[in-house]
Amino acid sequence: MTETKTVVKFGTDGWRGIIADDFTYANVRVAAAAIANYVLAHEDAKAGVCIGYDTRFGSRSFAKAVAEVMAGAGIPVALASGITPTPALSFAVRGRKAAGGVMITSSHNPAEWNGVKYKASYGGSGKPSIMTSIESYLEKPLSKATVPAVIEEVDFNPEYIAAITRFVDLESIKASGFKFLIDVMYGAGRGVIAGIFAKAGIPFVEIRSEINPLFPGINPEPILPHIKATQETVVSERCDAGLVTDGDADRIGAVDEHGNVVDAHKILSLLMYWLLERKKWPGEVTRAFNTTKMADRIAAKYGRKLNEHGIGFKYVADLMLEKEILIGGEESGGMGISRHLPERDGLLNSLLLANMMADEKKTLGELVATLQAEFGEHQYGRVDMHIAEDVKQSAIARAKAGVASFAGMKVLRVETLDGIKFFLENPDCAGKKNAAETWLLLRASGTEPLLRVYCESCSTESVKKVLKAAQAFVLAGGAA
Repeated sequence: MTETKTVVKFGTDGWRGIIADDFTYANVRVAAAAIANYVLAHEDAKAGVCIGYDTRFGSRSFAKAVAEVMAGAGIPVALASGITPTPALSFAVRGRKAAGGVMITSSHNPAEWNGVKYKASYGGSGKPSIMTSIESYLEKPLSKATVPAVIEEVDFNPEYIAAITRFVDLESIKASGFKFLIDVMYGAGRGVIAGIFAKAGIPFVEIRSEINPLFPGINPEPILPHIKATQETVVSERCDAGLVTDGDADRIGAVDEHGNVVDAHKILSLLMYWLLERKKWPGEVTRAFNTTKMADRIAAKYGRKLNEHGIGFKYVADLMLEKEILIGGEESGGMGISRHLPERDGLLNSLLLANMMADEKKTLGELVATLQAEFGEHQYGRVDMHIAEDVKQSAIARAKAGVASFAGMKVLRVETLDGIKFFLENPDCAGKKNAAETWLLLRASGTEPLLRVYCESCSTESVKKVLKAAQAFVLAGGAA
């Protein structure tokens, strides 16, 4: 067994690695061969595969290597003719009724990373069973076809852009007079919303749209500290909102007119509220275990079932394939609307936020304030604790054994769907109208010495207090 074959490992969405270390042409071909074997065994290989790539170093060249492996095995290839957002690749897979798709991207990871994502025939990430099957082919040889299949270069973006444009009322957005900042973080979303807005005559400013595989000074992830430039430019350019997409444009971030970050929980809540109140589209809603409980209150108001699930968009996609789901989301800014795709789409969600602002005639900050006035103030925080493995395991063991209180707040109940979540009796929230529940979640990484600590409460002060107590608990070996 060669070293190149053992390096490649398919996770939830595919495989990723550090460029020139383990992400090499040899290993990319190993990954491509496993996908090709899977397609030949389990899909209609004659339907071919779609291959896209982002702005990362070498992405186009790696995509060509994947295409050559696929075509060599007799699988027809539609290869992107230019930089492609991940949701555009997924849209092409479903629209062309392809056997599957491969996206060369490492999403929001730092510049030295790249990856191979697999997209299933339904236009979304492969189910766990599919990814396990692909991985099982890593050690198996790939038979070459007598005559290689055709590799056709295709621009996947126009049909995708037309599709997301149909979801929104551009005339309404234009009439609102609102001005938008668009930050594509040097990623694959470059020019997409800017092009739509320019054609429609909607005022905007686009930043970080040049191709720079170094992602200078940032990781292409739409959260702090990487969106400080967004905050500053929204204010200096007098914009009414800042819309941010990550490296492959499947995740969204946002900034209000004052430069305040509007986190993924508030974006999910806003979109859910607007789709239920304005669009009245059918379907249940979903959210991950580490996301806002405001979504539960919104779903309850409109009589919609809320599905709470494990952490990761794969759970959203699985539910979308099983039943009618209106919208689903996760803490990292990945949100999907099933009548579009069972897939995260930061570009579509950005357009929907702009449409919501136009419909409600409110800036993004005003929308957030209105939502919190009705459903209660919900504030959120997360700390990533990079700690020794024994410290991590000790903290989890003590948390499972039972904790009476955090930050002097009594533990009311515990939930263990994905990690350990403590609901707390918070006196600081007692006098607040419609106060958010206070909860704390400890979740250990299964692959590295990392423990993530999440908290939601009725104020930023409460969030900070609980997170501080939780960190002390993890490090001190006792109750906080």
